Amino acid sequence: MNRHEVAVTGLGVMAPHGDEPGALFEALLQARSAIQPVFPELPKPAAAATVAFDETRWFTKLQLAGVDRVSQLAVAAADLALRDANLPLADADLERVGVYAGCGMGGAAALEAAYRGNGRVSPLTIPAFMPNAPAAHVAMRNGVLGPVLTYSVACASSSVAIAEAAKAIERGEVDIAIAGGSEALIVPGVVLAWQAMQTLATFPPGEAAGAVRPFASDRSGFALGEGAAFLVLESAERARNRGARSYATLAGWGLSSDATHLTKPDAPGQARALRQALRQAGLQPRDVGYCNAHGTATRIGDVVERNALAEVCGDDFDGLRVSSTKALHGHMLGAAGAIEALITVLALHRRQLPPNANCSEIDPACQMNLVMQDDSAAPGLEAAMSNSFAFGGTNSVLLFRRAD
Repeated sequence: MNRHEVAVTGLGVMAPHGDEPGALFEALLQARSAIQPVFPELPKPAAAATVAFDETRWFTKLQLAGVDRVSQLAVAAADLALRDANLPLADADLERVGVYAGCGMGGAAALEAAYRGNGRVSPLTIPAFMPNAPAAHVAMRNGVLGPVLTYSVACASSSVAIAEAAKAIERGEVDIAIAGGSEALIVPGVVLAWQAMQTLATFPPGEAAGAVRPFASDRSGFALGEGAAFLVLESAERARNRGARSYATLAGWGLSSDATHLTKPDAPGQARALRQALRQAGLQPRDVGYCNAHGTATRIGDVVERNALAEVCGDDFDGLRVSSTKALHGHMLGAAGAIEALITVLALHRRQLPPNANCSEIDPACQMNLVMQDDSAAPGLEAAMSNSFAFGGTNSVLLFRRAD
């Protein structure tokens, strides 16, 4: 079978830092946090990163009926990615275009409204809530007639979606893949559920912005975020033939299962995914200069990820620069892998690295080469990876190389 090199030719995002990838990246370089207090009526303080989203840019009032925020964000981000790729689908064979989307929890706002409706439940609640609604709306908006698939794999959802899209491009099953994910779960019921798990960061009054401290000695957990991000993938040959800009190539991906515990991560399982991505890309650990870590700022998770990276990199571990951008845009769950893949692609394209914010003292158990805010330059960067390690034990690693 003829294998095609996979090029990233379009980036689209609806994020707490805005809807322009370059502006998002600049905000991260400056360590500007989008995390702020939410829902003061809840018993315990809560913080999250939300999107200032004007749905009227993409939907009429009539079109919005039964379309949850999670699908609205997806439609917008996918549209922006296609525009960025300069790829009007009217010129494509729509049977050879696919949508590959990750979504962890579906339409949380629709479900919350149903629960709080005092017995009045919209008949559109189910189609608004179903996790595959975002992919379906992206497909309907763009007339996509090829595979339209949803991956619901907790925090790895959209990373897995991008990997599966890349496989389809590599094998020649589709010509164009719109790949990414969305999540919109900043509603009181969901926040309460995460608080009950004791995984959310705690913070004193007025200090929500710095509440998430990945790999720091005083870390206490993550803050939820919402948003959507999509990448346009196509074969490098197709991109060259149409004169498209290529941000990077998706050279390798690794998928593995811990098969040990539903919520406790496992370093050997993560290491298997890391090694698989390196093998597929034909790279050695010393070839990879940056890792956008899963880095949830939980007591156990950060140590396990550090140990997995150290195990795989061996003597080259000190040369790997690492940061977790969740400190600034929150943990987007089903959309996390997509926005972090987009950030990793931009880091590689621009040869600049977003810092590991809010970490004034590294946990001795997390010692590694963390990116500091005043040390973002990476002039020799040729390859970078993005980690997504999910509840349920699924591990997904995406490995990008600079475009020729």
